[in-house]
Amino acid sequence: MFIDTRSVEQGVAVSTTVCIIGAGVAGITLAMELDRAGIECCLLESGGYKADDETRDLYRGENVGIPYTFADGCRSRYLGGSSNCWGGWCRPLDPWDFDKKDWVAHSGWPFGLEELAPYYLRTHALLKLGPHNFDPAWWEQQINRGDVRRYPLMSGNVRDTVSQFSPPVRFGKVYREVLRRSERVRVFLNANVVNIDSDAQASEVTGVDVVTLTGKRVRVNAKVFVLATGGIENARLLLASNKVQAAGLGNGNDLVGRFFMDHPRLMTATVKFSKEWSRNKLYDIKYHYQNPVVAAHGTHISSQFALTHDVIQREKLLNSRVWFFSRFFGEGSAGSEALIRCREALHRKEQPGRRARDDYMTMAAHPIDTVGFGLTRLLQLRALISDVKLQAIVEAEPNRDSRVTLSDRKDMLGLPRVKVDWRLTELVQHTFDRTFQLLADELKMMGVAEVELDEPLTGRSSWPAKLEGTWHHMGTTRMHDSPREGVVDRDCKMHGMSNLYVAGSSVFPTVGANFPTITISALALRLGEHIAQRLGRPDTATILPIGEAAAGMRFGGAASAELGKLPIAAQSLVRAGGNEAL
Repeated sequence: MFIDTRSVEQGVAVSTTVCIIGAGVAGITLAMELDRAGIECCLLESGGYKADDETRDLYRGENVGIPYTFADGCRSRYLGGSSNCWGGWCRPLDPWDFDKKDWVAHSGWPFGLEELAPYYLRTHALLKLGPHNFDPAWWEQQINRGDVRRYPLMSGNVRDTVSQFSPPVRFGKVYREVLRRSERVRVFLNANVVNIDSDAQASEVTGVDVVTLTGKRVRVNAKVFVLATGGIENARLLLASNKVQAAGLGNGNDLVGRFFMDHPRLMTATVKFSKEWSRNKLYDIKYHYQNPVVAAHGTHISSQFALTHDVIQREKLLNSRVWFFSRFFGEGSAGSEALIRCREALHRKEQPGRRARDDYMTMAAHPIDTVGFGLTRLLQLRALISDVKLQAIVEAEPNRDSRVTLSDRKDMLGLPRVKVDWRLTELVQHTFDRTFQLLADELKMMGVAEVELDEPLTGRSSWPAKLEGTWHHMGTTRMHDSPREGVVDRDCKMHGMSNLYVAGSSVFPTVGANFPTITISALALRLGEHIAQRLGRPDTATILPIGEAAAGMRFGGAASAELGKLPIAAQSLVRAGGNEAL
């Protein structure tokens, strides 16, 4: 059921069993799980069915760290949340991403991959992914094309990895009818939570205050509350809810908003392929992104290079992913950028301020660049490629001083705006450098390409202007068994509070180098099961059907060797059916 909060009577009190703040990937997944378990809940969404300028403005704030865009185009404040501007990349974290590393301060999760494995399996239906299989060799065989093949890696330093693409699922559109027909889920649109109230000891949430942009005020009371507004807004709302705790709700140890992380992305180097490998599409983002040529069983995939676990341990690095980036004729021109925006519109990706008419006029004014770029992309003409680069994303090291705080400026609801101070460490620089160097050595040794590297990052006092984030906002309410090291516990319940949980990537204590949406979904499924059991519904906790569990999740290559390091229970799960996995 959907309710426009602007039409609700002024000052009304809404009562429910579970109140979920935020209707993005985590919030909608959790609501549907609770619905299946027979639990009543309400879902509070700041926006409506589509973007509007006034609501979008509530996300804006100050950037005071590394140059960084974190509002328009990076987050979507309406039904479906950031799934509305998501590219669809999906791959579970690597097994070692959960480990504590002696060279990475504050690293590690309270549990290992075996804890999330059954929920990762269930995300494939939710995100409309393909088989539970991430083995590069299997996908290459299924695609069966001469220009889609793995590279003959030989040194043991570099490995192949595969990601799958969600269509992508826009949660507010794909699951709107499910939510509308539910008798147990009430979705309040245009409902902005501006305060989380607690008792005098800040040990229990007593209710949340909701305001619309038209001035309507509503109170929501519940047994359990879940904060699921994203990696930046989760911290903002906790810090702003400071009536009882002056530093912010749950912030007695000064951790809320700290350890803000994003995956830094950098394009560098010049790649000169040998003729034999110049047409391979599997590892090039210009060819493998949502391309039917690189697909099988109705699922689009991509391949990336990564360092092996042994190399990461030996050289004390962070995790990373690298792919090729072909630069096309006309790329970067006004015409090509307009054409890219038109393509993204076909995937219904939110593009704040875009007007289709302006893009059409721009393309008409730059016909050569537009047509040249479009034909290169459509016909995949290698002759029109100007050059090839390497592009990488690297795991962010947890850094206490990288943080989200409150600004002195306020939005139109009177809530302090955010101040984002994104910082990266020397270990991130070193990981970029070593990853590029080891891959360049590998490509040369196996006769694939000569790579001319750019100047190293290590030792530089500032980051190059071409560094950017990937809009994966993580870490600001990190998970840890100890309240001195984390904001939430292993069940995502806030330390010291009996009925407040946090969902989404803000609970990630370390982040690997994989795309977070699939892990956000898995954690939300796990949280739904936990809340159902807590509320006395253990018989309705959703379990993966036996047939799906037996399918397993195959990773192949060097990653499958990690299986033996998992606990026996996890090995049983992922080996079911005789498949190599995780």
